[in-house]
Amino acid sequence: MINKIKNSAFIKSTLILLLGGTLTKILGFILKIIITRKIGTEGIALYSLLSPTMSLLTVLAIFSYPTAISKIISEKNSSPKKLLISIIPISIIINIALIVLVILFAPILSNNLLKEPRLYYPIICVAFTLPFVSISSIIKGYFWGKQNMFPYMLSNFLEQVTRFILISIFIADIASKSLTKAICFILFINIIGEIISQLVMIKYFPKTKINKNDIKINKNEIKNVMQITIPSTSSKIIGSISYFLEPIILTNMLLYFGYSKEYILYEYGVLNAYALSLLLMPQFFTQNMSSALVPELSKYYSQGNKEMCKKRIKQIVLVSFLIGLFSTVIIVSYPNFFLNALFSTTEGIDYIKIIAPFTILFYIEYPLINALQALGEAKKAMYAGIIGSIIRLLSIIVFSALKIGMYTLVLSIITTLIYSTISYYKIIKKVLN
Repeated sequence: MINKIKNSAFIKSTLILLLGGTLTKILGFILKIIITRKIGTEGIALYSLLSPTMSLLTVLAIFSYPTAISKIISEKNSSPKKLLISIIPISIIINIALIVLVILFAPILSNNLLKEPRLYYPIICVAFTLPFVSISSIIKGYFWGKQNMFPYMLSNFLEQVTRFILISIFIADIASKSLTKAICFILFINIIGEIISQLVMIKYFPKTKINKNDIKINKNEIKNVMQITIPSTSSKIIGSISYFLEPIILTNMLLYFGYSKEYILYEYGVLNAYALSLLLMPQFFTQNMSSALVPELSKYYSQGNKEMCKKRIKQIVLVSFLIGLFSTVIIVSYPNFFLNALFSTTEGIDYIKIIAPFTILFYIEYPLINALQALGEAKKAMYAGIIGSIIRLLSIIVFSALKIGMYTLVLSIITTLIYSTISYYKIIKKVLN
């Protein structure tokens, strides 16, 4: 049994991800508590309102590079050195274009769509973090493909340590002067963290010389990556656009039905920063295991071994289900304790009670999406994502007419989650049967 564990790259990668991910997530969650307490409910509400924009831009910057690069390298269809050198310039070009677009549209987004002028400078700050996030994702893809998770986890941990130290020291003083400055500072620290992460991972690259011929961009390498990233990113973009439009549509619909801007900002922050953050706190377990699943599943599927594919997916889904079930029961049993201990508040309990029964689907959904990408079914996942996003936005419009306040968003989240999880499961079942 011990020899099997030692000889299994999948199990070793998963264990490293779980161990490193646990330490990193604990540190990250402590950091989130510090930020929440120092900038208060209003500050965290502003940050929550910015998050959908940040999510969309990050998806565009990362462009599914980790999944594509890990898949190609694990299947040994490419030279890792040529692959990385070819894709980095493309990443830089895409991110420069994104920065220009964000600068041009930031006034419209902050003032007219989100109805919050204080988010103008934070939106600009988000744009300048994108190139650093993108390069980090490319390097991570290499280590995922090699199933060498230690450099990836070490870089994540040291990145989080850097953020923790700098934010712990300076955030209170900056927040006392301006919430906008505090949010911009948090985003700026992300850049420093990404640089630390990159330096750590680069240290673990194979010590090989780079010749002049290696520096040439290989069009075939770019084509191989883009064949995976475009459909995969398209699927993620649909979901991110939906998430991006969510606060815009929600804000404008609730304003139309008589709710104040202050109520919308406050309750949006409570729902996202307190209720959902608490319920999804252990979700990193399933995310890390899913990351380890991609190269392993890609390898078995390319070999035509559907039985092993089914076995791996069942293992991940079962573990994810049990983690979700256990954590949800504990949180729902003592919501006051956890909210008070972590955020010094009891706000969000009513939201937790309604969302909790469906939280397990969050834990199952992520492994299913990663499995579809590994099985080469990113397009089908994209179509399911498009329909789910349409359902989510339409639900917000319909439920807002009921004049139930922020429960409009709660019900739309539940509706979309049920549809998406069932759709992804059906697609995988059809592919592997």
